[in-house]
Amino acid sequence: MKKISATDTLDLSIPERIQLVEDIWDTIAAEAQSIELTEDEKRLIDERLEAYHKNPDLGSPWEDIYKRILSRQ
Repeated sequence: MKKISATDTLDLSIPERIQLVEDIWDTIAAEAQSIELTEDEKRLIDERLEAYHKNPDLGSPWEDIYKRILSRQ
């Protein structure tokens, strides 16, 4: 297989680049179980989960966050 660089991908159309990213992501997701979290990552996840369980109403729904992101553009 011919190796390509990130610069080579700039010759692709935007839909082709999006498809390439999706294809790459699919290969990563297929092997996700082999990715090991560090102890710091596990601790951070546990802390955030505990904070959520203590106050599940704290925070914002995804739809609200998404609207805020779009409004900044």
